[in-house]
Amino acid sequence: MYFVPGFVGGLVTIPILLALARAFGLYSCVRECESQVFTLFGKVIGTIDTPGLQFPVIHFGAKALLIPFFGKRYVVSTALRQHYLRSQMVNSEEGTPMGVGIWYEMQVKNPVSYLFINANPDGSLQANVTSSTISTLSNLEMEKMLEDRHSLSRSVRQTVSPLSEKWGYSLGSVYIRKVAFTDQLMVHNITEKVVKRLVQVTSAMKQDGDNRVGLIKSETAFKVSQKMGEAAAARPKIVGDALNEIARQDVEILDSVLEVMEVENLLGSRATIDILPTSSNVLIQLSSRAKAGNMPEIVTATPADGQR
Repeated sequence: MYFVPGFVGGLVTIPILLALARAFGLYSCVRECESQVFTLFGKVIGTIDTPGLQFPVIHFGAKALLIPFFGKRYVVSTALRQHYLRSQMVNSEEGTPMGVGIWYEMQVKNPVSYLFINANPDGSLQANVTSSTISTLSNLEMEKMLEDRHSLSRSVRQTVSPLSEKWGYSLGSVYIRKVAFTDQLMVHNITEKVVKRLVQVTSAMKQDGDNRVGLIKSETAFKVSQKMGEAAAARPKIVGDALNEIARQDVEILDSVLEVMEVENLLGSRATIDILPTSSNVLIQLSSRAKAGNMPEIVTATPADGQR
């Protein structure tokens, strides 16, 4: 019966008591990547950077009880932060205006110096990185500015690190991320030159390929014609040897082969052939009629010289 009122009273009373204890500095909750700096009468009495529930009285003694009345508690984030500076103007040795992008990391290592050495450490670090980058890259050759960004980034970091440590910062990586042309007319001219150069290179590559293909074709044709010539030169010898071998074995077979070859040559020549009887009387009659004009003269066509 008395449990419900006691539970409700506890829900209301406990948060109030915890808030009063926190307000009077009896305890403090420190988060990850966070430091708390405590001052009393304008002087720093200590720093707590261990995450978890902390009791200032244990760290600083009884004077911690006076901090809520005569001091102050500062909360400083010690997490790693990144910042990017865009389009920082730099002139090359050739007088070309360039836009430089700078990316850098920073982390608070000394919260006391971060709070009290410099009124605006973030702005000062940004201005220092910018000025160091401009002084490092100014009047450099454009080729070196575009290609040696790693070594130039290390030079900028070495220049900025001493001052950043004085302000409580630890400067991490510094990288010149982008170097770009700001003059649009110059960008257009460079683009046009690059396009023309690409066209020239492409044409040269195509011509070289065509030349190589032509050379391969000519070499192949030469080898083929050479082999064909060798084969054509070897054919008469091979045929002659075969005919001699046939003649040694049987003369009649040789005659038959020669007749067949002659017939093949005649057929291949597509010449007109008139076949006449072997009777001499018919030949005499036809000859006399041709002379008398009764019949046209009969001409026996023979194959051309090249087709024999």
